[in-house]
Amino acid sequence: MTSKRTNLAAILKMTLIYIELIVVAIIVIYPLIWIVGSSFGSSKGLANASPIPAHTTLNNYIDLFRNTDFPLWYMNTLKVAAANMVFGVLLSTLGAYAFSRFKFKGKKASLLTILILQMFPAFLTAIAVYMLFLNFGLLDSLTGLAIVGVAAQLPYNIWLLKGYIDNISTSFDEAALIDGASRTQIFIRIIMPLASPMLTFVAVLQFAAPWMDFILPRLLISSEEKKTVAIGLYSMISDQTKNEFTLFAAGSVLVAIPIAILYIILQKYLINGLTAGGDKG
Repeated sequence: MTSKRTNLAAILKMTLIYIELIVVAIIVIYPLIWIVGSSFGSSKGLANASPIPAHTTLNNYIDLFRNTDFPLWYMNTLKVAAANMVFGVLLSTLGAYAFSRFKFKGKKASLLTILILQMFPAFLTAIAVYMLFLNFGLLDSLTGLAIVGVAAQLPYNIWLLKGYIDNISTSFDEAALIDGASRTQIFIRIIMPLASPMLTFVAVLQFAAPWMDFILPRLLISSEEKKTVAIGLYSMISDQTKNEFTLFAAGSVLVAIPIAILYIILQKYLINGLTAGGDKG
């Protein structure tokens, strides 16, 4: 009798879990289907958009490349995302390695400061960033946008990577030092390969951030030739006299493609990075 009740409870629990997962999947997937379907619709406005368009067409994608500056916006964002990923991973790893492996005066205070900084969204410092960039001549610059992107994510990434590197046994470092390796060689040949799952996770986050960032690019970028996709796509639906929602939907689908491809290719490393926590020694 007890066994039957246990089995019934387990079945009921599993059923509730599956129901919850299905509901969450519908909530997440339906807006994506709606956007993709709208991008193939023949109408322009939001009122007539549908996840299953009556007349499927590629006109929105064709118009996006022929009649807008979308290719320019796309390349601008790709440049910022690539720089954000490379320099973000490099600086975060160096900072995390220093905090994890070295003892120096002010280490605890610095870690506490980084912890506090990561609690505040980047847009809270928008005015300060604007004035700073104005003085250094970095306004309306993709370089400035990349610097902001790297700096905004640096506190979080350092904490994330430090926790991972802390779990890598120091015996690797000690053995390498005995063999005559320098700290730089240890960092490049030992720490970075062992931390590759978490480095991949950070790289994907850094690459994806500029594609979705709107507030800071809108504040720092003013010229048409330096616009990113977020600013450009927003202009399609912000004007009351020119509402091109299906064109906006087509652009959104194209923005998601490089991020989705990166996630698929690096899925194995991402899962390892997210589930990391055991002793690597």
